[in-house]
Amino acid sequence: MIYEVFRQERKGQPFQHAGSLEAANHDFAESYAKEFYGRRGESEALWVVPREAVIEVEEFVDELNRNYHRVDGYSLKAKLKEARERVSAKSASALSAGES
Repeated sequence: MIYEVFRQERKGQPFQHAGSLEAANHDFAESYAKEFYGRRGESEALWVVPREAVIEVEEFVDELNRNYHRVDGYSLKAKLKEARERVSAKSASALSAGES
């Protein structure tokens, strides 16, 4: 059976995929993971997961049409313009209500 190993280098850091290993059962997988990724003290914690337990997410729905894959991120100009217009409209209505 193939197992995926995730390691945490220091407390508070996220776990990262360290690699895969083949083992007969979970006990062997845990021992191998400790030997490969924990023996020299380079890992604070380890997660050992059967490959079948890993769920692949294939479809990503972007309801707000944000493009996180662009180098410059996604544009905030339109959102800032809308926010400024809302604030201006509220200020104008508050002023006109105060004049009455």
